[in-house]
Amino acid sequence: MILDYDTAASLLSQLGNITRLKIVRELVRAGDAGMPVGEIRNILGVPNSTLSHHLSHLRSAGLVRQEREGTVLRCLVNYDHIDSIVSFLTEECCAADPAYTQKDK
Repeated sequence: MILDYDTAASLLSQLGNITRLKIVRELVRAGDAGMPVGEIRNILGVPNSTLSHHLSHLRSAGLVRQEREGTVLRCLVNYDHIDSIVSFLTEECCAADPAYTQKDK
């Protein structure tokens, strides 16, 4: 995913909320297995309605997806979007620094 400024700003604004940032960090810690909503709630100590609100924002931005496993709703981080944000922020690293040359890459 290649980001433009508008898309990057939108994704970063979703991560600019402390609860959403904590959710994403917990999901990154969980790895590819993701984490059930109930476990996220227990770790963060937030009410169901608050967690649902924040997960809705993260899902809408494409940063998190959910999969139903019977009665369990599992959340997974979208690593492609996270990688895109990091790449957007660092892709022109040192480009304006004359001491930094192509051979240093």
